Amino acid sequence: MARIRYRRRRCNARARAKRKIYLAMHELSIVMSVVESVTESLTPYPGARVLEVRLRVGALASVVQDSLEFCYGIASEGTPLEGSRLVVNVLPVVVYCPRCAEDVALDGMQSFRCPRCGEPCAEIRQGRELEIESIEIDEIDKVEETA
Repeated sequence: MARIRYRRRRCNARARAKRKIYLAMHELSIVMSVVESVTESLTPYPGARVLEVRLRVGALASVVQDSLEFCYGIASEGTPLEGSRLVVNVLPVVVYCPRCAEDVALDGMQSFRCPRCGEPCAEIRQGRELEIESIEIDEIDKVEETA
């Protein structure tokens, strides 16, 4: 009986490790898409170096911020983004309350009820975003190139 329990624990540890790898793979694919998009947007600025990339990520986007930042370092190696900083702005969940007739930010994600009146709210106005907000670049001056 002790052997069976040990095997179950070992299987659970393997499942947790696989889940952790899967989550990192999810963030890695997202970050690789961001790096690709930013690199494509740099074509009008040959030789430019990216200093900072800002992302807007909703609380419902199913993205772990620490994993995004870790994967960003890996995905940006050997690109114009190498050495740049990733800034992640996490947006709260905002829903429309029909009773109050206005948008309200939720305190948590356990209950989609208006924090003012308690009415269930089904219309999500903010919280699912995953978009590039801005890119800060350092252009190489033509004077520096000729010197």
